[in-house]
Amino acid sequence: MEAIHALVADDEPHIGRIIKMKLEQGPFRVTLAYDGREALEVLRREPDIRLVLLDLMMPHLSGLDVLAEIRGSPQWMSLPCIILTAAGQEQQHRLALRLGATEFMTKPFSPKKLYARAAELAGISHDSGGIDAS
Repeated sequence: MEAIHALVADDEPHIGRIIKMKLEQGPFRVTLAYDGREALEVLRREPDIRLVLLDLMMPHLSGLDVLAEIRGSPQWMSLPCIILTAAGQEQQHRLALRLGATEFMTKPFSPKKLYARAAELAGISHDSGGIDAS
């Protein structure tokens, strides 16, 4: 099976690495970006990206800015986007949903749950690798 290319944009390198390691245990290939501008550059450069994970609070462009750009572009409009955010950002949560976020996860998150949701959005069945979604 061909690897599913995912973009993970988070300005905290250790969080990006944790997500990358978890996703790469499955059929994912991950490209990391450390701010919103870089995330958009990666999307323009890598047309095979099938899933995006965006941190909300990033330098240059926020996750919401990137999400708005993704949803406003015909080629990325239907790309599944998981928004990652620190607790207590309900306003951003509502905004992200209004902008078309596919999923919303609060940090700290369970890498296992994140993987399960990412796999689901990318169309991977849970039994292909014995992933327990609990």
